[in-house]
Amino acid sequence: MASVRHFSSDLFNFLRELRAHNNRDWFQKNKQRYETQVRDPLLRFIEELGPGLRKINPYIVVNPSPVRGSMMRIYRDIRFSKDKSPYKTFAAAHFWHENGKEGATPGYYLRLEPGNSLIGAGIWHPEPGALRKIRDAIVDDPKRWRRISSAEQLGTRCEMAGESLQRPPRGYDPNHPLIEDIKRKDFTVGRSLADREVIGQDFLEVTLGIFRETGPFVGFLSEAIGLP
Repeated sequence: MASVRHFSSDLFNFLRELRAHNNRDWFQKNKQRYETQVRDPLLRFIEELGPGLRKINPYIVVNPSPVRGSMMRIYRDIRFSKDKSPYKTFAAAHFWHENGKEGATPGYYLRLEPGNSLIGAGIWHPEPGALRKIRDAIVDDPKRWRRISSAEQLGTRCEMAGESLQRPPRGYDPNHPLIEDIKRKDFTVGRSLADREVIGQDFLEVTLGIFRETGPFVGFLSEAIGLP
């Protein structure tokens, strides 16, 4: 695979300026910059990521369409938010299981944000039935769970993230050796990225490498809730 630089510092410069001028007038005046410096490079990256990610997990949707594809909208949903800023100050993409709804099944995630970029994998806020199935899978196969969630498998820079219950969930042994994982409400892992990594020539390979390391983790979660 030939190394190609997909993103430049222009992406981060635009997002920094958007953070300082998060209003419709500024965005409309700079919309062409958004399209050429942020949207189009990300869509090309998604397209080129597709073949490699499908080798890791053939059930993952990788859609480079600018509408209802893997790239997440730049527009914020402000209906129920006190913060009425209309735009996200980061660019992101989400790759989900083809047999589930976006955001409701295990998948992969990429966020590009000045000083705060991230590659992630797993499932965020699963619905109660899926959450119980994941917890049961950990209890039923603790050896496999330890293996796929270990630093050896995920890489030392990947960390578990998300919310946990204060107390053990009802129906589970509070003295179980994996009770801290059973208490989790989210099952996600993430690896922070330096800006220089994102604009590096090997960023596609870096991304696929992390997705490959987290593949068994995503596979465990998918099987737990009944997905291939």
